Amino acid sequence: MNNLVQDPWLYYRLRDNSITQLPLSAIANPDVVDFALPRADFYGAAYQFTISLLQTCCSPEEGEDWYNWYESPPSEQALSETFSKAAHAFNLFGDGPLFMQDLDPLQSAGTQNVNTLLIETPGDNTLKNNVDHFIKRGQVEAMSPEMAALALFTLQINAPAGGVGYRTGLRGGGPLTTLILPNEESTSLWHKLWLNVCIAPKANDAQLHSGQIFPWLTDTKVSKEKGTEVLFKDAHFLTHFWAMPRRIRLQPEESLGTCSLTGHECDVLVKSFATTNYGNNYAGSWWHPLTHYRSNPKKPHEDNLSSKGQPGGIQYKQWHALCFANEREGNHPAKVIDEFYDIKMDYVDQQPRLWAFGFDMDNMKARGWYDSQFPVFFLDEAKRASVIHDLNQTIQIAMEFSSMMRTLIKEALFDRPKDVKADLAQHTLSYWQRSERDFFIAAQAICVEGELRSEDAKRWFYRALNTALDIFDEVVLSTSMDNKAIARKVAARQKLTAWLHGKKISKDFKRRYNLKTQDKEAQANDA
Repeated sequence: MNNLVQDPWLYYRLRDNSITQLPLSAIANPDVVDFALPRADFYGAAYQFTISLLQTCCSPEEGEDWYNWYESPPSEQALSETFSKAAHAFNLFGDGPLFMQDLDPLQSAGTQNVNTLLIETPGDNTLKNNVDHFIKRGQVEAMSPEMAALALFTLQINAPAGGVGYRTGLRGGGPLTTLILPNEESTSLWHKLWLNVCIAPKANDAQLHSGQIFPWLTDTKVSKEKGTEVLFKDAHFLTHFWAMPRRIRLQPEESLGTCSLTGHECDVLVKSFATTNYGNNYAGSWWHPLTHYRSNPKKPHEDNLSSKGQPGGIQYKQWHALCFANEREGNHPAKVIDEFYDIKMDYVDQQPRLWAFGFDMDNMKARGWYDSQFPVFFLDEAKRASVIHDLNQTIQIAMEFSSMMRTLIKEALFDRPKDVKADLAQHTLSYWQRSERDFFIAAQAICVEGELRSEDAKRWFYRALNTALDIFDEVVLSTSMDNKAIARKVAARQKLTAWLHGKKISKDFKRRYNLKTQDKEAQANDA
């Protein structure tokens, strides 16, 4: 395998659940339902790679163009011919420009083991201090060309801070990616991918052969000096998909061996790569079509910020922001999400899902990988503003309840809670996980009816309230108690109950839906 457009290299899952290696044009085969890859980040990268190639070679210019291919996909042969116009940019090894690799051979640059292409690999300082307790060194010694290509692409699109001059990705280090997926898992891979191709002007042949779209076709814009930044205003729309911040050259070896990631025997392996710093420096505000952004409405000249993975994962408290724009608050869902609601919703019959995923990075250190899916509701445009308002208010209830629950768990467990550094975030996470089903019952009711009805509001309010009380009781009562601890815990429980039922909490919500304090058993029966 050498050319990523023409040769078989990705692994696919077929409708009969078998796995096989096929060329990229296989995504048009209705029996292909998904990728089959050994790592979650590679899985997300494969989606982004194929979406990027479709956007580059097959960009629909009108909603009807998009719908025609959604309803009637091209043949594998036709798609292969369309992809071939970009084949010159997708050689992995050999002479000339190489996929996602510096045009300079970097012969005088230092080399690194191939495992450092993987974002979670322990850094030099971790190894020096012998603290690689959870992710051990030396687990990946060699990669097949296929896995090396995916590792390289994954690093370039997620690149975290890497030391002096080692640039972060266009979206910053460890961005969240948000995609729209059909609701049925068995839907063809084509429909899963094409839902995420935006309506945009086509690239012409000259652009495809220049560094305007594929930066590895030209010299890297070495970013050691000021004024060398790559800015949105100077770039092509497709730059978002193929940005290359790191200067890397893979070093393939013709030797029989085993890929550490797949276990497959290979006659070509990648065990190392050359790299140097000061690659393309993507600065300022960018608007990657697959990523959510935030801006400061009070400071419109400040750069926007892409959403990143955070401790605690991706919960339904983020769902609302990922789906619905709010210019007043500086909330900007990914273009592909906005476009679904503005254009594609009219062409799609089945309710889709939102898929959000990405690394949680602490500068250069990967703390985790998060992957969540949520429903996407059809919204009547005339009622969209009121629906979004009610959804926001519903989520706010949970945010207030979970926050006070955590505060009072801390008061119950410790004599001097303000002096205790533990933030007990695991209990807040438990709250979001346990209340998710009830929230989406309420959310569906809001979206179907166009507003939150009184009986649905009542059910959600008391389910959200009782979830906070249940977690408090489980956490606080599970620890040993002396007389002093008993008094402290009882006081905290009474304080939480009074606060949850008090007049200060969610006054507008309670007044609007005529919610009154009841005992817990009555609440449960009413809900």
